[in-house]
Amino acid sequence: MSKRFDLSGKVALVTGASSGLGVHFARTLAEAGAAVVLAARRAERLASLQAELQKSGAKAAAVTLDVQSGEAVAAAFDQAETALGAVDIVVNNAGISIVKPALEMPEQDWDSVVDTNLRGAWLVAQTAAKRWVAAKRPGAIVNIASILGLRTIGQVAPYNASKAGLIHLTRALAMEWARYQIRVNAICPGYIETEMNSDFWKTPAGQRLIERIPQRRIGQPEHLDGALLLLASEAGAFMTGSVLTVDGGHTVNSL
Repeated sequence: MSKRFDLSGKVALVTGASSGLGVHFARTLAEAGAAVVLAARRAERLASLQAELQKSGAKAAAVTLDVQSGEAVAAAFDQAETALGAVDIVVNNAGISIVKPALEMPEQDWDSVVDTNLRGAWLVAQTAAKRWVAAKRPGAIVNIASILGLRTIGQVAPYNASKAGLIHLTRALAMEWARYQIRVNAICPGYIETEMNSDFWKTPAGQRLIERIPQRRIGQPEHLDGALLLLASEAGAFMTGSVLTVDGGHTVNSL
C-alpha cells in the first residue's frame, strides 16, 4: 500500500514555498520521493530550503515566482523543466491575507489578496494543464484552500471570498480537465500552527479560539500530510474535484 503514496520519479512544484505550510509541503513531498521545485518571491529563503533538501538527498530546484504575473509563471515552469524535468504535480499554496474591516478595505488590498489567492492559483493551474495537454501527460493539482472558504470570520473579506472561489474553481477545472487525465483537488486546512501565528495561540484570544475546535487543539503542519500525499499520488488516482477538510472538526461544530 505504501507504494501507492510513493512519489519517486515525480516532479512537484510548490508555490509559496518560502515559509509556513509551503516549506512543510516541500519537505513532505521530498520525503515521499519527489523532486521538488520551490517557487516563491523570496529567493534567499528558497536557497536555504533548497540546500536543506539537497543535503538530505532530495532533488530540489528554486525558482523566483510572483503568481500574479502570467509571464513569471510561464518562466518558472520553463526553469523547473530545465532543472528537474517536466512537472507532474502542482501544489497551489501561495496565499496572503490582509486584516481590515470590510468598510475600510482599500481596493488595492482587495486586489492584492484576490489576485494572489485566486487569480494566481488559476494562472499556475492553467499553465501546468496546457503543458500536460500538449505533451499528453497526466497531472495532479492540489489547491490549498481554507475552511474560511466554507465558513467566515470578520475582517478578512477578500481572503474568505478568494478561498471560496478557489474551492469552486477546483471543481470547475476538475470537471473540464478530467478527460485529459488531469486531477484537480483541494485541501481546506483549519487553524494550523506555523512560525507566523505560533505566538497568537498562547494568548487568551488564541486559547478561546482553540476551545471552539471540537478536538480542543490547534493543528500542526504534519496533520495535512495524509491529505497532501493522497491527492498528489496514485493512491488518489480516482479522485478529482474533491475538497478535503482537515480542521479537527471545526467546520462541523455548532454555530
